[in-house]
Amino acid sequence: MDFLVDANYTTVTQFILLGLTDDPVLRVILFIIILCIYLVTLSGNLSTILLIRTSPQLQHPMYFFLSHLASTDIGYSSSVTPNMLVNFLGERKNISYLGCAIQLGSAAFFGTVECYLLAVMAYDRFVAICSPLLYSTKMSTQVCVQLLIGAYTGGFLNAFSFTISFFSFLFRGPNRINHFFCDFTPLVELSCSDDSVSIILDTVSVGFAIMFTVLVIAVSYIYILITITKMHSTGGRQKAFSTCTSHLTAVTLFYGTIMFIYVMPKSCYSIDQNKVVSVFYMVVIPMLNPLIYSLKNNEIKGALKREFDRKNSFLDMSVILWVFI
Repeated sequence: MDFLVDANYTTVTQFILLGLTDDPVLRVILFIIILCIYLVTLSGNLSTILLIRTSPQLQHPMYFFLSHLASTDIGYSSSVTPNMLVNFLGERKNISYLGCAIQLGSAAFFGTVECYLLAVMAYDRFVAICSPLLYSTKMSTQVCVQLLIGAYTGGFLNAFSFTISFFSFLFRGPNRINHFFCDFTPLVELSCSDDSVSIILDTVSVGFAIMFTVLVIAVSYIYILITITKMHSTGGRQKAFSTCTSHLTAVTLFYGTIMFIYVMPKSCYSIDQNKVVSVFYMVVIPMLNPLIYSLKNNEIKGALKREFDRKNSFLDMSVILWVFI
């Protein structure tokens, strides 16, 4: 039952997600592609977390934050992908009222935490390059934990704002959401109540998170660029750039798509374009981040090589022992 009759009006108890396409063949193809992406996302980010936790060479603040970024990417992708995969193969693409609230809140939480973590990682690179002698003091364990708590607190406040707004909406039909998950804008279009206050509060909440983190990242890299240009050693400049390229790539991909959704006027893009961009930043980018860091970061590549060498040595020793036995 999608509606409950209450007095003279009906109240929505379920929503129907229209998804990405109605073509049954294309839905199967998309199911296979997104399932593969999701499996790579889980395996890549879990491997990153395990590598950072077990490798003595990666026990630095930068990789401490990277491990939490990997955890956030898993949560971000998992907030929408499993439900989307089920809907690709199902006849009815229903999601309950409570499930929609949870999906909206979790997507807002992990998306905001990702913004703050990228900003914290930019600040970490700023301290490491611009104040290397004070790095151990400015990025102590206590400071790192405080920055991490701040990132998760910002995510919680943003998720709380969106969730409260959702429960303040009145849905009396229709209940068809033209998206593959419970995004805020399609829900506002379905609401029958006056949502101006909620829209303003949530816009301010998202706007603050994006503008604050972009400002931190921009200022950090301006100072980093100034410091690098003053270095006399070519090797020093290359080493400084190499520690930033992976983070800059991740920032460019994430904020580029975020800006498209939340900054560009709605008249500049269609709903279908919105869906494609949403798939990219909620499903594809969480898969790309561990690949970016493993391919562009020399320390992670070195740690991976040591792990492979250690496992190969262990396997060779096991084979020798098996032969002698």
